[in-house]
Amino acid sequence: MQLRLDAADRLVELVEERRAPVPATEAATALFALARPAAGLAATLLAEVVESDARLAWSGSAVALAGRGPESLPLEAATFVVFDLETTGLSARTAEICEIGAVRIRGLEPAGTFETLVRPGAPLPTAVAALTGIRDAELRCAPPLGAAVRRFLAFAGDCVLVAHNARFDVGFLDRAVERLDGRRSAAPVLDTVGLARTLLAGRVRRHGLASLAAWLGTSVEPCHRALPDAQATAEILVHLIGLAQERGAETVADLQRLAAPRPRRAHDKRSLAFGAPTLPGVYLFRGPGDQVLYVGKARDLRARLRSYFGSGRQRPAVEAALSALERIEWRVLGSELEAALEELRLIRELRPPGNARGGRPDRYRYLELRGDRVVVTDEPGPLGPIRSRRRAELAARALAGATPDELDGLAAGLPLARVRARLARLAEAQRYEDAARMRDRLRALEAVAGGLAALDRLRCAELCLLVPAREPGFRQAYAVAGGRLAASRRLPLHGGAIVEAAALVAEAGDARRAGTTHSPEAADELLLVSSFLRRPPPELDVCELDAARIAAATLGYRADADVA
Repeated sequence: MQLRLDAADRLVELVEERRAPVPATEAATALFALARPAAGLAATLLAEVVESDARLAWSGSAVALAGRGPESLPLEAATFVVFDLETTGLSARTAEICEIGAVRIRGLEPAGTFETLVRPGAPLPTAVAALTGIRDAELRCAPPLGAAVRRFLAFAGDCVLVAHNARFDVGFLDRAVERLDGRRSAAPVLDTVGLARTLLAGRVRRHGLASLAAWLGTSVEPCHRALPDAQATAEILVHLIGLAQERGAETVADLQRLAAPRPRRAHDKRSLAFGAPTLPGVYLFRGPGDQVLYVGKARDLRARLRSYFGSGRQRPAVEAALSALERIEWRVLGSELEAALEELRLIRELRPPGNARGGRPDRYRYLELRGDRVVVTDEPGPLGPIRSRRRAELAARALAGATPDELDGLAAGLPLARVRARLARLAEAQRYEDAARMRDRLRALEAVAGGLAALDRLRCAELCLLVPAREPGFRQAYAVAGGRLAASRRLPLHGGAIVEAAALVAEAGDARRAGTTHSPEAADELLLVSSFLRRPPPELDVCELDAARIAAATLGYRADADVA
Protein backbone atom coordinates (compact mmCIF):
# COMPACT_ATOMS: atom_id res chain seq x y z
CA MET A 1 0.00 0.00 0.00
CA GLN A 2 2.77 2.43 0.92
CA LEU A 3 4.43 1.89 -2.45
CA ARG A 4 1.17 2.75 -4.17
CA LEU A 5 0.75 5.92 -2.12
CA ASP A 6 4.35 6.95 -2.83
CA ALA A 7 3.75 6.38 -6.52
CA ALA A 8 0.67 8.61 -6.32
CA ASP A 9 2.75 11.39 -4.76
CA ARG A 10 5.32 11.12 -7.56
CA LEU A 11 2.58 11.10 -10.18
CA VAL A 12 0.98 14.25 -8.72
CA GLU A 13 4.36 16.00 -8.81
CA LEU A 14 4.89 14.92 -12.43
CA VAL A 15 1.52 16.32 -13.53
CA GLU A 16 2.12 19.54 -11.60
CA GLU A 17 5.55 19.95 -13.18
CA ARG A 18 4.20 19.44 -16.70
CA ARG A 19 1.28 21.80 -15.96
CA ALA A 20 -0.79 19.57 -18.24
CA PRO A 21 -2.13 16.00 -18.38
CA VAL A 22 0.64 13.42 -18.82
CA PRO A 23 0.13 10.61 -21.34
CA ALA A 24 -0.10 7.23 -19.68
CA THR A 25 2.97 5.92 -21.52
CA GLU A 26 5.13 8.81 -20.26
CA ALA A 27 3.79 8.48 -16.71
CA ALA A 28 4.48 4.74 -16.66
CA THR A 29 8.01 5.35 -17.97
CA ALA A 30 8.67 7.88 -15.19
CA LEU A 31 7.16 5.78 -12.38
CA PHE A 32 8.18 2.27 -13.35
CA ALA A 33 11.33 2.88 -15.46
CA LEU A 34 9.79 1.12 -18.46
CA ALA A 35 11.22 1.67 -21.92
CA ARG A 36 8.43 2.56 -24.40
CA PRO A 37 5.59 0.63 -22.72
CA ALA A 38 2.48 -0.15 -24.74
CA ALA A 39 -0.44 2.19 -24.09
CA GLY A 40 -2.64 -0.60 -22.73
CA LEU A 41 0.04 -1.87 -20.35
CA ALA A 42 0.77 1.67 -19.13
CA ALA A 43 -2.90 2.33 -18.42
CA THR A 44 -3.24 -0.97 -16.55
CA LEU A 45 -0.20 -0.27 -14.37
CA LEU A 46 -1.37 3.26 -13.58
CA ALA A 47 -5.04 2.44 -12.97
CA GLU A 48 -4.60 1.37 -9.34
CA VAL A 49 -2.36 4.38 -8.56
CA VAL A 50 -4.81 6.90 -10.08
CA GLU A 51 -7.87 5.31 -8.49
CA SER A 52 -6.22 5.22 -5.04
CA ASP A 53 -5.73 8.99 -4.83
CA ALA A 54 -8.52 11.56 -5.07
CA ARG A 55 -6.03 14.14 -6.34
CA LEU A 56 -5.70 12.28 -9.65
CA ALA A 57 -8.12 11.59 -12.48
CA TRP A 58 -8.07 10.28 -16.05
CA SER A 59 -8.30 12.73 -18.91
CA GLY A 60 -8.79 10.43 -21.87
CA SER A 61 -5.65 8.31 -22.02
CA ALA A 62 -3.65 10.81 -19.92
CA VAL A 63 -3.33 11.33 -16.17
CA ALA A 64 -4.47 14.72 -14.87
CA LEU A 65 -5.17 16.42 -11.58
CA ALA A 66 -8.75 16.21 -10.29
CA GLY A 67 -10.94 19.30 -10.47
CA ARG A 68 -10.35 22.26 -8.20
CA GLY A 69 -11.55 21.79 -4.63
CA PRO A 70 -13.06 24.19 -2.13
CA GLU A 71 -9.72 26.01 -1.63
CA SER A 72 -10.80 28.62 -4.19
CA LEU A 73 -14.09 29.41 -2.42
CA PRO A 74 -14.60 32.75 -0.63
CA LEU A 75 -14.53 32.33 3.14
CA GLU A 76 -18.21 33.28 3.53
CA ALA A 77 -19.24 30.69 0.94
CA ALA A 78 -17.08 27.84 2.19
CA THR A 79 -18.29 25.05 4.42
CA PHE A 80 -15.98 23.83 7.17
CA VAL A 81 -16.24 20.63 9.18
CA VAL A 82 -14.43 21.07 12.47
CA PHE A 83 -13.70 17.68 14.01
CA ASP A 84 -11.94 16.14 16.97
CA LEU A 85 -10.97 12.55 17.78
CA GLU A 86 -10.44 10.79 21.06
CA THR A 87 -8.00 7.90 20.73
CA THR A 88 -6.60 5.04 22.78
CA GLY A 89 -3.03 6.33 22.38
CA LEU A 90 -0.79 8.81 20.62
CA SER A 91 0.43 6.80 17.60
CA ALA A 92 -1.86 6.22 14.62
CA ARG A 93 0.04 2.99 13.90
CA THR A 94 -0.66 1.35 17.23
CA ALA A 95 -3.63 3.20 18.77
CA GLU A 96 -7.27 3.40 17.65
CA ILE A 97 -10.04 5.97 17.45
CA CYS A 98 -12.61 5.68 20.25
CA GLU A 99 -14.75 8.80 19.61
CA ILE A 100 -15.47 11.23 16.76
CA GLY A 101 -17.12 14.62 17.16
CA ALA A 102 -17.66 17.29 14.50
CA VAL A 103 -19.37 20.62 13.84
CA ARG A 104 -20.35 21.89 10.40
CA ILE A 105 -19.79 25.63 9.84
CA ARG A 106 -21.59 27.19 6.88
CA GLY A 107 -21.64 30.92 6.24
CA LEU A 108 -19.50 31.26 9.38
CA GLU A 109 -22.41 29.90 11.45
CA PRO A 110 -22.95 26.45 13.06
CA ALA A 111 -25.01 24.24 10.74
CA GLY A 112 -25.05 20.77 12.32
CA THR A 113 -23.14 18.41 14.57
CA PHE A 114 -21.92 14.83 14.45
CA GLU A 115 -21.00 12.57 17.35
CA THR A 116 -20.30 8.89 17.74
CA LEU A 117 -18.34 6.54 19.93
CA VAL A 118 -16.17 3.98 18.13
CA ARG A 119 -15.62 0.42 19.33
CA PRO A 120 -11.85 -0.21 19.47
CA GLY A 121 -10.29 -3.64 19.14
CA ALA A 122 -8.92 -3.65 22.70
CA PRO A 123 -9.97 -2.39 26.16
CA LEU A 124 -9.57 1.32 26.77
CA PRO A 125 -6.32 2.16 28.63
CA THR A 126 -6.91 3.31 32.21
CA ALA A 127 -5.24 6.68 31.62
CA VAL A 128 -7.47 7.40 28.61
CA ALA A 129 -10.59 6.38 30.53
CA ALA A 130 -9.61 8.70 33.40
CA LEU A 131 -8.92 11.59 31.03
CA THR A 132 -12.05 11.33 28.88
CA GLY A 133 -14.57 9.70 31.21
CA ILE A 134 -15.39 7.12 28.50
CA ARG A 135 -16.01 3.61 29.81
CA ASP A 136 -15.53 0.24 28.13
CA ALA A 137 -19.19 -0.58 28.75
CA GLU A 138 -20.19 2.37 26.53
CA LEU A 139 -17.82 1.31 23.76
CA ARG A 140 -19.13 -2.27 23.59
CA CYS A 141 -22.35 -0.98 22.03
CA ALA A 142 -20.61 1.54 19.72
CA PRO A 143 -20.24 0.96 15.96
CA PRO A 144 -16.93 -0.46 14.68
CA LEU A 145 -14.32 1.79 13.12
CA GLY A 146 -15.37 1.20 9.51
CA ALA A 147 -19.02 2.10 10.05
CA ALA A 148 -18.17 5.12 12.23
CA VAL A 149 -15.65 6.56 9.77
CA ARG A 150 -17.99 6.07 6.82
CA ARG A 151 -20.72 7.98 8.68
CA PHE A 152 -18.28 10.78 9.48
CA LEU A 153 -17.07 10.99 5.87
CA ALA A 154 -20.68 11.20 4.69
CA PHE A 155 -21.27 14.06 7.17
CA ALA A 156 -18.08 15.86 6.04
CA GLY A 157 -18.65 15.44 2.31
CA ASP A 158 -16.22 17.55 0.31
CA CYS A 159 -15.98 20.29 2.94
CA VAL A 160 -12.78 21.74 4.35
CA LEU A 161 -11.66 19.68 7.36
CA VAL A 162 -10.53 21.67 10.39
CA ALA A 163 -8.83 20.42 13.56
CA HIS A 164 -6.73 21.77 16.38
CA ASN A 165 -3.26 20.26 15.91
CA ALA A 166 -4.58 18.72 12.71
CA ARG A 167 -1.52 16.56 12.13
CA PHE A 168 -2.61 14.31 15.01
CA ASP A 169 -6.29 13.94 14.09
CA VAL A 170 -5.73 13.73 10.33
CA GLY A 171 -3.06 11.07 10.88
CA PHE A 172 -5.59 8.82 12.60
CA LEU A 173 -8.29 9.61 10.04
CA ASP A 174 -6.01 8.90 7.07
CA ARG A 175 -4.92 5.63 8.63
CA ALA A 176 -8.55 4.59 9.06
CA VAL A 177 -9.50 5.56 5.49
CA GLU A 178 -6.53 3.65 4.05
CA ARG A 179 -7.54 0.56 6.02
CA LEU A 180 -11.10 0.84 4.71
CA ASP A 181 -10.53 1.13 0.96
CA GLY A 182 -6.85 1.84 0.32
CA ARG A 183 -7.53 5.38 -0.86
CA ARG A 184 -6.06 8.61 0.37
CA SER A 185 -8.38 11.50 1.16
CA ALA A 186 -7.81 14.68 -0.85
CA ALA A 187 -9.96 16.87 1.39
CA PRO A 188 -8.24 20.19 2.19
CA VAL A 189 -7.19 20.50 5.83
CA LEU A 190 -6.87 23.58 8.02
CA ASP A 191 -5.00 23.59 11.34
CA THR A 192 -6.22 26.12 13.90
CA VAL A 193 -2.94 25.81 15.83
CA GLY A 194 -0.94 27.15 12.88
CA LEU A 195 -3.57 29.79 12.22
CA ALA A 196 -3.49 30.95 15.85
CA ARG A 197 0.31 31.09 15.88
CA THR A 198 0.26 33.43 12.89
CA LEU A 199 -2.70 35.61 13.79
CA LEU A 200 -2.19 35.80 17.57
CA ALA A 201 1.61 36.08 17.59
CA GLY A 202 2.70 38.13 20.59
CA ARG A 203 -0.80 38.16 22.10
CA VAL A 204 -0.98 34.69 23.63
CA ARG A 205 1.83 32.57 25.06
CA ARG A 206 0.25 29.15 24.53
CA HIS A 207 -1.76 27.84 21.61
CA GLY A 208 -3.31 24.72 23.15
CA LEU A 209 -7.05 24.28 22.80
CA ALA A 210 -7.79 24.95 26.47
CA SER A 211 -5.57 28.06 26.53
CA LEU A 212 -7.15 29.58 23.41
CA ALA A 213 -10.67 28.72 24.55
CA ALA A 214 -10.04 30.44 27.90
CA TRP A 215 -8.42 33.46 26.21
CA LEU A 216 -11.31 33.88 23.74
CA GLY A 217 -14.02 32.96 26.23
CA THR A 218 -15.73 30.27 24.15
CA SER A 219 -19.22 29.20 25.19
CA VAL A 220 -18.12 25.54 25.28
CA GLU A 221 -15.22 24.50 27.48
CA PRO A 222 -12.88 21.78 26.13
CA CYS A 223 -13.06 18.64 28.28
CA HIS A 224 -11.27 15.90 26.30
CA ARG A 225 -14.49 14.70 24.70
CA ALA A 226 -14.79 14.84 20.94
CA LEU A 227 -17.91 16.97 20.37
CA PRO A 228 -17.29 19.65 23.04
CA ASP A 229 -13.69 19.98 21.88
CA ALA A 230 -14.86 20.29 18.26
CA GLN A 231 -17.42 22.93 19.29
CA ALA A 232 -14.76 24.97 21.10
CA THR A 233 -12.45 24.65 18.09
CA ALA A 234 -15.27 25.83 15.81
CA GLU A 235 -15.73 29.01 17.87
CA ILE A 236 -11.97 29.60 17.76
CA LEU A 237 -12.01 29.08 13.98
CA VAL A 238 -14.71 31.71 13.40
CA HIS A 239 -12.81 34.22 15.52
CA LEU A 240 -9.56 33.52 13.66
CA ILE A 241 -11.27 33.84 10.28
CA GLY A 242 -12.32 37.35 11.30
CA LEU A 243 -8.72 38.24 12.13
CA ALA A 244 -7.54 36.70 8.87
CA GLN A 245 -10.02 38.79 6.89
CA GLU A 246 -8.61 41.89 8.56
CA ARG A 247 -5.26 40.86 7.04
CA GLY A 248 -6.79 40.57 3.59
CA ALA A 249 -7.62 36.85 3.46
CA GLU A 250 -10.49 36.20 1.07
CA THR A 251 -10.44 32.50 0.21
CA VAL A 252 -9.84 29.17 1.92
CA ALA A 253 -6.45 29.03 0.19
CA ASP A 254 -5.51 32.34 1.83
CA LEU A 255 -6.44 30.85 5.18
CA GLN A 256 -4.34 27.75 4.51
CA ARG A 257 -1.32 29.89 3.67
CA LEU A 258 -1.66 31.75 6.98
CA ALA A 259 -1.92 28.43 8.85
CA ALA A 260 0.91 26.68 7.03
CA PRO A 261 4.13 25.98 8.96
CA ARG A 262 7.37 27.13 7.33
CA PRO A 263 8.18 23.76 5.66
CA ARG A 264 4.73 23.74 4.08
CA ARG A 265 5.12 27.31 2.83
CA ALA A 266 8.37 26.23 1.21
CA HIS A 267 6.63 23.20 -0.31
CA ASP A 268 4.11 25.50 -1.98
CA LYS A 269 6.99 27.06 -3.94
CA ARG A 270 8.12 23.77 -5.46
CA SER A 271 6.89 24.85 -8.89
CA LEU A 272 9.87 27.25 -9.00
CA ALA A 273 12.10 24.20 -9.46
CA PHE A 274 10.04 22.70 -12.29
CA GLY A 275 12.09 22.17 -15.42
CA ALA A 276 15.44 21.76 -13.67
CA PRO A 277 17.58 19.18 -15.54
CA THR A 278 19.14 16.05 -14.07
CA LEU A 279 22.61 17.45 -14.75
CA PRO A 280 25.38 18.98 -12.62
CA GLY A 281 25.44 22.72 -12.12
CA VAL A 282 24.93 25.63 -9.76
CA TYR A 283 21.71 27.28 -8.66
CA LEU A 284 20.89 30.71 -7.26
CA PHE A 285 17.91 31.48 -5.03
CA ARG A 286 16.70 34.97 -5.88
CA GLY A 287 14.34 37.03 -3.75
CA PRO A 288 12.77 40.50 -3.88
CA GLY A 289 14.54 42.81 -6.31
CA ASP A 290 16.26 39.73 -7.81
CA GLN A 291 18.69 39.70 -4.87
CA VAL A 292 20.74 36.51 -4.63
CA LEU A 293 19.80 34.89 -1.32
CA TYR A 294 21.68 31.59 -1.58
CA VAL A 295 24.05 29.80 -3.96
CA GLY A 296 24.48 26.04 -4.15
CA LYS A 297 25.88 23.32 -6.39
CA ALA A 298 24.53 19.93 -7.30
CA ARG A 299 25.48 16.76 -9.10
CA ASP A 300 21.81 16.48 -10.11
CA LEU A 301 20.09 19.87 -10.19
CA ARG A 302 16.58 18.47 -10.33
CA ALA A 303 17.01 16.15 -7.34
CA ARG A 304 18.82 18.77 -5.26
CA LEU A 305 16.25 21.49 -5.86
CA ARG A 306 13.36 19.14 -5.17
CA SER A 307 14.94 18.29 -1.81
CA TYR A 308 14.39 21.85 -0.57
CA PHE A 309 10.62 21.56 -0.91
CA GLY A 310 10.04 18.35 1.04
CA SER A 311 9.24 18.00 4.72
CA GLY A 312 12.83 17.98 5.97
CA ARG A 313 14.13 20.97 7.89
CA GLN A 314 16.92 23.10 6.50
CA ARG A 315 19.56 25.24 8.17
CA PRO A 316 18.02 28.48 9.53
CA ALA A 317 19.83 30.60 6.91
CA VAL A 318 18.51 28.39 4.10
CA GLU A 319 14.99 28.39 5.54
CA ALA A 320 15.10 32.19 5.61
CA ALA A 321 16.17 32.18 1.95
CA LEU A 322 13.32 29.79 1.07
CA SER A 323 10.76 31.99 2.81
CA ALA A 324 11.79 34.98 0.67
CA LEU A 325 12.37 32.95 -2.51
CA GLU A 326 10.77 34.30 -5.69
CA ARG A 327 12.85 32.75 -8.47
CA ILE A 328 15.45 30.00 -8.98
CA GLU A 329 18.18 30.41 -11.55
CA TRP A 330 20.29 27.41 -12.50
CA ARG A 331 23.34 27.03 -14.73
CA VAL A 332 24.23 23.65 -16.19
CA LEU A 333 27.92 22.73 -16.02
CA GLY A 334 29.96 19.75 -17.17
CA SER A 335 30.70 18.09 -13.84
CA GLU A 336 30.26 18.25 -10.10
CA LEU A 337 33.83 19.52 -9.73
CA GLU A 338 33.22 22.39 -12.13
CA ALA A 339 29.98 23.17 -10.28
CA ALA A 340 31.78 23.23 -6.92
CA LEU A 341 34.44 25.61 -8.24
CA GLU A 342 31.76 27.87 -9.75
CA GLU A 343 29.83 27.85 -6.47
CA LEU A 344 32.98 28.94 -4.65
CA ARG A 345 33.50 31.80 -7.10
CA LEU A 346 29.89 32.99 -6.90
CA ILE A 347 29.86 32.96 -3.09
CA ARG A 348 33.01 35.11 -3.06
CA GLU A 349 31.59 37.59 -5.55
CA LEU A 350 27.96 37.78 -4.43
CA ARG A 351 28.23 37.03 -0.69
CA PRO A 352 24.64 35.75 -0.38
CA PRO A 353 23.20 35.93 3.16
CA GLY A 354 22.25 32.24 3.07
CA ASN A 355 25.89 31.25 2.55
CA ALA A 356 27.20 32.98 5.68
CA ARG A 357 28.78 29.69 6.77
CA GLY A 358 30.63 29.37 3.47
CA GLY A 359 34.14 30.53 2.69
CA ARG A 360 34.81 34.21 3.39
CA PRO A 361 38.49 34.78 2.53
CA ASP A 362 38.38 38.28 4.03
CA ARG A 363 37.76 36.69 7.43
CA TYR A 364 40.59 34.17 7.32
CA ARG A 365 43.57 34.58 9.63
CA TYR A 366 47.26 33.65 9.64
CA LEU A 367 49.90 33.17 12.32
CA GLU A 368 53.13 35.14 12.21
CA LEU A 369 56.24 35.49 14.41
CA ARG A 370 56.91 39.10 15.36
CA GLY A 371 59.91 39.46 17.59
CA ASP A 372 59.42 36.80 20.26
CA ARG A 373 55.60 36.76 19.99
CA VAL A 374 53.28 34.76 17.76
CA VAL A 375 50.48 37.02 16.58
CA VAL A 376 47.30 36.64 14.52
CA THR A 377 47.22 38.62 11.27
CA ASP A 378 45.17 38.90 8.10
CA GLU A 379 48.30 39.11 5.92
CA PRO A 380 48.70 35.88 3.89
CA GLY A 381 51.66 33.72 4.90
CA PRO A 382 52.74 30.08 5.20
CA LEU A 383 50.98 29.60 8.58
CA GLY A 384 47.43 29.72 7.30
CA PRO A 385 44.81 30.41 6.28
CA ILE A 386 42.82 29.58 9.42
CA ARG A 387 39.07 29.97 8.98
CA SER A 388 38.28 30.54 12.66
CA ARG A 389 39.65 33.69 14.27
CA ARG A 390 39.02 32.22 17.72
CA ARG A 391 40.99 29.08 16.87
CA ALA A 392 43.84 31.18 15.51
CA GLU A 393 43.97 33.24 18.73
CA LEU A 394 44.02 30.14 20.96
CA ALA A 395 46.74 28.55 18.82
CA ALA A 396 48.82 31.74 19.03
CA ARG A 397 48.59 31.68 22.85
CA ALA A 398 49.62 28.02 22.90
CA LEU A 399 52.68 28.93 20.80
CA ALA A 400 53.93 31.53 23.29
CA GLY A 401 57.70 31.20 23.47
CA ALA A 402 57.94 29.17 20.26
CA THR A 403 61.19 29.31 18.32
CA PRO A 404 61.39 29.99 14.56
CA ASP A 405 62.28 26.33 14.04
CA GLU A 406 59.15 25.22 15.90
CA LEU A 407 56.97 27.48 13.78
CA ASP A 408 58.59 26.19 10.61
CA GLY A 409 57.71 22.68 11.78
CA LEU A 410 54.16 23.52 12.90
CA ALA A 411 52.55 21.50 10.09
CA ALA A 412 54.60 18.50 11.25
CA GLY A 413 53.41 19.04 14.85
CA LEU A 414 56.82 20.11 16.17
CA PRO A 415 55.54 22.44 18.98
CA LEU A 416 52.86 20.01 20.18
CA ALA A 417 55.13 17.95 22.47
CA ARG A 418 56.25 21.06 24.37
CA VAL A 419 52.64 22.27 24.81
CA ARG A 420 51.45 18.84 25.96
CA ALA A 421 54.27 18.70 28.52
CA ARG A 422 53.25 22.11 29.84
CA LEU A 423 49.64 20.93 30.17
CA ALA A 424 50.82 17.87 32.12
CA ARG A 425 52.85 20.04 34.51
CA LEU A 426 49.86 22.29 35.20
CA ALA A 427 47.67 19.26 35.94
CA GLU A 428 50.29 17.76 38.25
CA ALA A 429 50.52 21.08 40.12
CA GLN A 430 46.69 20.96 40.51
CA ARG A 431 46.34 24.27 38.67
CA TYR A 432 43.16 23.00 37.09
CA GLU A 433 41.81 26.29 35.72
CA ASP A 434 45.13 27.03 34.01
CA ALA A 435 45.23 23.44 32.77
CA ALA A 436 41.72 23.76 31.30
CA ARG A 437 42.74 26.91 29.41
CA MET A 438 45.89 25.20 28.15
CA ARG A 439 43.83 22.18 27.08
CA ASP A 440 41.61 24.43 24.89
CA ARG A 441 44.69 26.07 23.39
CA LEU A 442 46.25 22.69 22.69
CA ARG A 443 43.12 21.46 20.89
CA ALA A 444 43.08 24.60 18.74
CA LEU A 445 46.78 24.18 17.98
CA GLU A 446 46.30 20.53 17.00
CA ALA A 447 43.49 21.52 14.63
CA VAL A 448 45.61 24.29 13.09
CA ALA A 449 48.60 21.95 12.69
CA GLY A 450 46.41 19.33 11.02
CA GLY A 451 44.96 21.86 8.60
CA LEU A 452 48.39 23.22 7.72
CA ALA A 453 49.73 19.70 7.13
CA ALA A 454 46.91 19.01 4.67
CA LEU A 455 47.51 22.31 2.89
CA ASP A 456 51.26 21.73 2.70
CA ARG A 457 50.71 18.40 0.95
CA LEU A 458 48.40 20.06 -1.54
CA ARG A 459 50.77 22.98 -2.10
CA CYS A 460 53.49 20.54 -3.08
CA ALA A 461 51.22 18.58 -5.43
CA GLU A 462 51.45 18.77 -9.21
CA LEU A 463 48.67 16.95 -10.98
CA CYS A 464 45.87 17.24 -13.53
CA LEU A 465 42.17 16.55 -12.99
CA LEU A 466 40.03 15.60 -15.98
CA VAL A 467 36.23 15.80 -15.94
CA PRO A 468 33.51 16.06 -18.61
CA ALA A 469 33.05 19.50 -20.17
CA ARG A 470 29.79 21.30 -20.81
CA GLU A 471 30.23 20.99 -24.57
CA PRO A 472 30.00 17.51 -26.13
CA GLY A 473 33.26 16.26 -27.57
CA PHE A 474 35.49 17.88 -24.92
CA ARG A 475 36.93 17.22 -21.48
CA GLN A 476 37.70 19.89 -18.92
CA ALA A 477 41.22 19.77 -17.48
CA TYR A 478 42.38 21.50 -14.28
CA ALA A 479 46.07 21.78 -13.40
CA VAL A 480 47.21 22.00 -9.77
CA ALA A 481 50.68 23.54 -9.30
CA GLY A 482 52.39 26.26 -7.28
CA GLY A 483 49.94 25.88 -4.40
CA ARG A 484 46.93 26.81 -6.51
CA LEU A 485 44.54 25.73 -9.22
CA ALA A 486 46.98 27.04 -11.80
CA ALA A 487 45.15 26.62 -15.11
CA SER A 488 42.16 25.07 -16.85
CA ARG A 489 41.61 24.07 -20.47
CA ARG A 490 39.03 22.34 -22.63
CA LEU A 491 40.60 19.36 -24.38
CA PRO A 492 39.00 17.98 -27.56
CA LEU A 493 38.43 14.23 -27.78
CA HIS A 494 40.74 13.86 -30.78
CA GLY A 495 44.38 14.31 -31.72
CA GLY A 496 44.31 18.03 -30.99
CA ALA A 497 44.20 17.21 -27.27
CA ILE A 498 48.00 17.14 -27.15
CA VAL A 499 48.19 20.82 -28.19
CA GLU A 500 45.79 21.96 -25.46
CA ALA A 501 47.46 19.68 -22.92
CA ALA A 502 50.85 21.22 -23.70
CA ALA A 503 49.39 24.71 -23.22
CA LEU A 504 47.90 23.62 -19.89
CA VAL A 505 51.26 22.28 -18.68
CA ALA A 506 53.00 25.49 -19.80
CA GLU A 507 50.55 27.64 -17.79
CA ALA A 508 51.08 25.40 -14.76
CA GLY A 509 54.84 25.83 -15.18
CA ASP A 510 54.45 29.62 -15.10
CA ALA A 511 52.49 29.31 -11.84
CA ARG A 512 55.17 27.06 -10.36
CA ARG A 513 57.94 29.50 -11.24
CA ALA A 514 55.95 32.37 -9.72
CA GLY A 515 56.27 30.63 -6.34
CA THR A 516 53.82 29.01 -3.95
CA THR A 517 50.89 31.24 -3.07
CA HIS A 518 49.33 31.36 0.39
CA SER A 519 46.23 33.34 -0.57
CA PRO A 520 42.99 32.21 1.06
CA GLU A 521 41.27 31.95 -2.33
CA ALA A 522 43.92 29.50 -3.55
CA ALA A 523 43.66 27.52 -0.30
CA ASP A 524 39.87 27.24 -0.66
CA GLU A 525 40.26 25.83 -4.17
CA LEU A 526 42.95 23.39 -3.04
CA LEU A 527 40.82 22.12 -0.17
CA LEU A 528 37.87 21.71 -2.52
CA VAL A 529 40.04 19.71 -4.93
CA SER A 530 41.25 17.63 -1.99
CA SER A 531 37.67 16.67 -1.11
CA PHE A 532 37.20 15.30 -4.64
CA LEU A 533 40.50 13.42 -4.47
CA ARG A 534 39.43 11.72 -1.21
CA ARG A 535 36.12 10.57 -2.72
CA PRO A 536 36.54 10.77 -6.50
CA PRO A 537 33.32 10.60 -8.54
CA PRO A 538 33.28 8.08 -11.42
CA GLU A 539 33.79 10.74 -14.10
CA LEU A 540 36.99 12.13 -12.52
CA ASP A 541 40.42 11.07 -13.82
CA VAL A 542 43.67 12.17 -12.16
CA CYS A 543 47.04 12.03 -13.87
CA GLU A 544 50.52 13.51 -13.71
CA LEU A 545 51.10 17.03 -14.97
CA ASP A 546 52.56 15.82 -18.24
CA ALA A 547 51.16 16.76 -21.67
CA ALA A 548 51.50 13.27 -23.14
CA ARG A 549 49.82 11.59 -20.17
CA ILE A 550 47.02 14.15 -20.13
CA ALA A 551 46.36 13.68 -23.85
CA ALA A 552 46.45 9.90 -23.46
CA ALA A 553 43.91 10.05 -20.59
CA THR A 554 41.68 12.27 -22.72
CA LEU A 555 41.80 10.00 -25.76
CA GLY A 556 41.36 6.96 -23.51
CA TYR A 557 38.12 8.49 -22.24
CA ARG A 558 36.96 8.82 -25.87
CA ALA A 559 37.82 5.18 -26.50
CA ASP A 560 35.83 4.08 -23.43
CA ALA A 561 32.88 6.20 -24.55
CA ASP A 562 32.99 4.65 -28.04
CA VAL A 563 32.99 1.15 -26.56
CA ALA A 564 30.09 1.99 -24.27
